[in-house]
Amino acid sequence: MCHADVVARLEAGDVAPSFTLPDHDGRPVSLEDFAGSPVIVYFYPADDTPGCTKEACQFNENLAAFSRSGAAVVGISPDGAATHTKFREKYGLAFPLLSDPEHTVMSEYGAWGEKTTYGKKTVGTIRSTFLVGADGKILRSWYSVKADGHAAKVLDALQHAA
Repeated sequence: MCHADVVARLEAGDVAPSFTLPDHDGRPVSLEDFAGSPVIVYFYPADDTPGCTKEACQFNENLAAFSRSGAAVVGISPDGAATHTKFREKYGLAFPLLSDPEHTVMSEYGAWGEKTTYGKKTVGTIRSTFLVGADGKILRSWYSVKADGHAAKVLDALQHAA
């Protein structure tokens, strides 16, 4: 396996890579915007697809609980602002969706690379989530997650980290 094929994985204690990406309205959103409080950064393949919709809606349904624990939620995919806006409006999503069409931030988080989908090897978004602490360090990371029920696992980890 070539070194370029190895996807770096972030673990608890690692400093979360800094980023600034445009949101659904084209406004820049940075990891530093959340400094001083925890933030959930999750990477997903595409807006308005079955698994991604289920995951986004479950994060949205748990927003009040995340907020009570002091945490914000941010979703990142390769999709652009127009697709993000339609996705947010269709499902009433109340958290920002950021665009990473070049997969730069995804790569830094180990959320872009080779994966197996339905038994076939492809290169794409690796469904991943990061619980970033108030100090900017990773408290917990999940890779290749199953969309359904994942938001509840993240909430549980957040509540036990507090």
